[in-house]
Amino acid sequence: MKAELFLRKPPRALLTRSLNHASVAVVKRTLLACLLLLSLASMTACRNAVYSAYENFGIYKRDLLKKRVVSARDEEKGAQQEFKDALTRLKELTGFEGGDLEKHYRRLQSDYDDAAARVSAVHKRVQDVETVAGDLFTEWDKENRQIETDTLRQTSRQQLNETRQRYDEMLLALKKSERSMDPVLRKFHDYVLALKHSLNAQAIADLRGESSKIQQEVAKLIEDMNSSIAGADEFIRQFPK
Repeated sequence: MKAELFLRKPPRALLTRSLNHASVAVVKRTLLACLLLLSLASMTACRNAVYSAYENFGIYKRDLLKKRVVSARDEEKGAQQEFKDALTRLKELTGFEGGDLEKHYRRLQSDYDDAAARVSAVHKRVQDVETVAGDLFTEWDKENRQIETDTLRQTSRQQLNETRQRYDEMLLALKKSERSMDPVLRKFHDYVLALKHSLNAQAIADLRGESSKIQQEVAKLIEDMNSSIAGADEFIRQFPK
């Protein structure tokens, strides 16, 4: 009988324990959500304070966006040069016919390190561009709805839409180039490590096929970067004064 009662009705202790576990889980999720909201609110408040400080010197969000795009473009140019140097080094190693292999490897490792640092900087610059652009377009849209004169509101709205369209086109090319960097960088890293483990002519011969593939991918990446840099230049040129 006691066994039947146990099956039909769990003891109060088990129910309490289950409820406690559920309550703890709910509390944890709530706290995490609150911390996330507080973090976002804090970040927004910090950005607003920075924007206000800039505006005291006559520098507005549109000016900051232009500066961020210039910085992203320049950083991408730097990354492009690093990949070009790596491409040259890979070609030299592919045709290696003797000499100080350790020296060639050290240079290739240095090329990889420089490229990795540049790629990381590009990611940061792109994030800065997206943050300022989002804040600018949000503010612009809000202020546009505050304009009561129809003709002025329509003019402002048209300018906003045109600027946003040019920005989207520029960002699309920039993101495409950015996304292409990490996969190439990872393969480059694999090649450098494999070469490090066997610093001899046979290793060069064994890795020749992979080197050729990486060279092709680096060349394609450089083309993507050229398109992205050209898109940034055009966006900067057409950006409202």
